[in-house]
Amino acid sequence: MIGIGDPVRAGFVTNLARPDGNITGTTNLGPDLIGKRMEILKECVPGLARVAFLWNPDNDSNLAFLEELIIAVPALGLQLISAPLRTSNDFNAVFAAMMQRRPNAFVTTSDPLIQLHIGQIIDFMVEHRLPSMYQTKENVRAGGLIAYGPSLPDLFRRSAWYVHRILQGAKPADLPVEQPTKFELSINLRTARALGLTVPQTLISVADELIE
Repeated sequence: MIGIGDPVRAGFVTNLARPDGNITGTTNLGPDLIGKRMEILKECVPGLARVAFLWNPDNDSNLAFLEELIIAVPALGLQLISAPLRTSNDFNAVFAAMMQRRPNAFVTTSDPLIQLHIGQIIDFMVEHRLPSMYQTKENVRAGGLIAYGPSLPDLFRRSAWYVHRILQGAKPADLPVEQPTKFELSINLRTARALGLTVPQTLISVADELIE
């Protein structure tokens, strides 16, 4: 498995240190990753008070994301607006309900359903001038404002090591699931200008990728 959100909750492995089954690989979960994303978003958006979260309740990893947000958001003096989405037909109703609660910013996951419609989501956020935080730089390259998360190419490279070890006779049950060690901050300055947002120099100076 490559970059799985929460393999324990999903039932793929019993624990990260010793999978105890026939599956192992990498996870995109990192220590306090959700809290760090919220800190970056708060630094980027002056007067941030309410954050909307678009997520898929049928995805166990998304549920883990929500649980961390429930802890991280109040700790930063923010309010969380939950926007659960289960099917492609739910977008209009979910967005309408979300906007009624007047969010100042938006965060979402890399759930397959959400990524399938990421262009539509990004267009909506820009149209409604909502600064948005994503998990991967690929979403920022597509027009999203900002992303902080594990490097997907790095996770794929690490997974090749697992393939090599297993082909050499190692048992997946004996190979610990790896958490990411390389994280990237990406900012789309063109989107920031469209939102009327000035990205702080403190973030620009540490960004791994700036899109002009």
